[in-house]
This record gives sequence, structure tokens and C-alpha cells, in this order.
Amino acid sequence: MKKRTCITILLFLNLYLALGQTGYTPSPENLENRVWFQDAKFGLFIHWGVYSILGDGEWVMQQQKIKTDRYELLPSFFNPQDFDAEELVRLAKAAGMKYITITTKHHDGFAMYDSKVSDYNIVDDTPYGKDIFRMLEEACKKEGIKLFAYYSQLDWHHPDYYPRGKTGQDLGRPESGNWQDYLLYQNAQIKELAENYDIAGFWFDGYWDQNDLKKAGKPYEDFDLEETYKIIHGVNSGLLIGNNHHLAPIAGEDFQMFEKDLPGKNTAGFSEGSQIGNLPLETCETINHSWGFNLQDGNHKSAKELIQYLIKAAGNNANFLLNIGPMPNGAIQQEHKERLKELGAWLNANGESIYDTRGGEYQKDTMVSTQKGKVLYLHILDKNFNSISIPQFKNKIKQVVYFSDATPLNYSLKNGKLSFEIDSDHQNDVDTIIKIILK
Repeated sequence: MKKRTCITILLFLNLYLALGQTGYTPSPENLENRVWFQDAKFGLFIHWGVYSILGDGEWVMQQQKIKTDRYELLPSFFNPQDFDAEELVRLAKAAGMKYITITTKHHDGFAMYDSKVSDYNIVDDTPYGKDIFRMLEEACKKEGIKLFAYYSQLDWHHPDYYPRGKTGQDLGRPESGNWQDYLLYQNAQIKELAENYDIAGFWFDGYWDQNDLKKAGKPYEDFDLEETYKIIHGVNSGLLIGNNHHLAPIAGEDFQMFEKDLPGKNTAGFSEGSQIGNLPLETCETINHSWGFNLQDGNHKSAKELIQYLIKAAGNNANFLLNIGPMPNGAIQQEHKERLKELGAWLNANGESIYDTRGGEYQKDTMVSTQKGKVLYLHILDKNFNSISIPQFKNKIKQVVYFSDATPLNYSLKNGKLSFEIDSDHQNDVDTIIKIILK
């Protein structure tokens, strides 16, 4: 190995240790929860906040350059009387989802739970006056759904969040701030979420804001992830931590997510240099093009597109976290309800090939595979693809059947090459599943 390569590895290792929770050893409870997470495969993402009032997505404060003092008027008329936590959780369960991740604080700094650290929250600062996170917690317990807290480390509202990255500029805040005071504030909110709510873990976002400054060679501040992660695992070692920092996994984290992309892909531009680690994986995507409610975004993905994304995620050994953005009155868009119901119907019939599986090694553009023990599921995603050939098939086969009705399928396995034809009666427009039972 060349000297330069050794130095590069050592520098990377030092950076890795400096960023994360040094000496982190996951507890048995944590490892058990990681297995549950990998088995779950499908979750509901919820982006909701006072920004929904303006119907222009969750970045409206930044995009419309709304001054902080003007934005602070929004909570005074946020009164989502149609929000029904139990109905929402039942909808997620009917869709085949095993967990829910909701924004407890997005980039606008407004807390969607009863924070004692700041009164800039849904209980103290809105006419609604109710803790929607607590209601979701209770509803999730009833239905056997786990709850995760999304928390934005980036904050466009707090005066001590300084220096500012590429976002949050020109919002009327002083061009100064005490970063350590901000970290105390952030960690206090994170700790109260860990201590006061029955959650499965955290989904962090916004780290990239300061990292963009660092990459540009500008003054930046460190989020001190080691301290934050120690606080969380100190409260409950079983809590799972993921961070949407667009980097390789950092010590102290328990799962790795990819924003609007399958693991290892970078079609959305968020995963440049983000290597796949050894942690459980997750990908998140929207039903239309917006995370938060957007009045003018009616471009909804079809049920077929979403089902095939779920299949591809599972084939790439990842969970699929599918987002909805409730309307300002708390109700869910009808199109989003319909998509969730269609996903649930598909999983009700085909969930065996998704839940509790791991990504299979046989992958093509129109085919992915999932595996559970000695059972391999081939998912053919193109109805016109009726002749299948897989070179270097490494397993011995006991039986090959159509998943839909267990009809045996004739196949050839010669010199490590598996071949078979799919008859027209068994072709499915969304996913033709072939079940291969291995010896």
C-alpha cells in the first residue's frame, strides 16, 4: 500500500472518530431494534408544520424570504381541527407500514410537540393547543406501530444558530450568535423527546448546512454529534439514530438513509460521496414532488411507481419511508389516502416477498431479488420481459413456482445459468414474482 493511501485512510479515520460517538458499542437492545428495523421494510414519513398554512411546501420561509417576526404570526392561526391521530395511524397500518417518522421540528424551528425548552411550539403558541406528537404516540401504541422523531439540526428561527449556511439568510436575524448556546438548546429539546415520549429513534436532518460552509472553506461550526448521540443513547441505548447528513455512516449512528434515492445512487444530487455502510438502510421519497403540503403540486406518482419503488428498495436491502404532507386543517389529501390504500392492498397479497427479507444478489434494471432464508423472490418489473436468464446463479434449486398461485415453473439450470420463460397468464403489469426455493 502506498504511503499516500495510508495517510488518506488515517485522516479519514480521524475525521470519522471526531465526528461521531467515539467508542460506540451498540447495546443488545439496539442490535435487536436494528433487526426489527430491517425487517419492517415500510414506513410513513410525515412533514407537517405551521408552514402548511401557506401551501407552498416546508421550505416556504426560505424560498419566500419571510422575515422571522412575520413568520412568527403563522402559529397564531394554526388550528388543525381535522387532525385525527388514530385515523392517521390506522391508515399507515392499512398501507402495510410498520413505523411512522414525523417532523417534531423542521428547519423553521417550530416544535410540533409540547416542548418545555421553548414556548415556540404547537401547545403554547397556537389556538389548537394540543400535542400532536403525544397523540400519535398513543395511537401508535394501540396499533403496534413504532414512532420516530424527525429533528432538524438546522434552525432558521433560533438567533444563536450562527454562522448560517446556504439557507436561512436574509430572515431578519442579527448577524451574530452563540453557537454553544444553540447546541445547548438543540440537545435539550432532543433529550426531552427521548425522555418524555415512547419513541423508537431519531431521524436527523440539516447537518449539511454547516458542512456546506466547511466544504466551501468558509467559517463553520461543528454540531458535536458525539455529544448529541451520547445524550440519546444515555437516555435509552435501544434508540436508533439516523442522520441525513449525506455522508458515510458516523460512529454512534444505527441506520443510514438516502434522500430520494436508492442506496448507492445519486440521481437527486444528495448522495455524492455517500458510501453504503454496514448499517440498516432506508430510502425516503414523496408521493408528489413536495414534502410539506403544496397546494399547486398535483403531480402524484402512480400506485405502480410507488409499489415498484418499494420493491426496488427491498431489493437493495433498504426500507422505504414514504412521505405525506397533511393539509393545514390536519386532513390528508385524498390522492395520498388512495395511494396508501393501493400499496396496502398490494402488500396484503405480496408482503411475504418484502417483509423480513434482505436484498438479493440478482439485480437488473427490470428485475430485483429479495431473499428470506432458503427462499429467493425474483421481482420482474417489466410485463414485456418474459424470457429470463441469470448467469452465475450460485445456488442449487429445489423448486421454482409462480408466487401468485404456486404453479410450478419449468426452468433450466446449466453451467450456473438459470433460464425460464414466463407465460402470459402469469405476467403482471406491476410485478411478476417468481418464488425460488433453494436446497
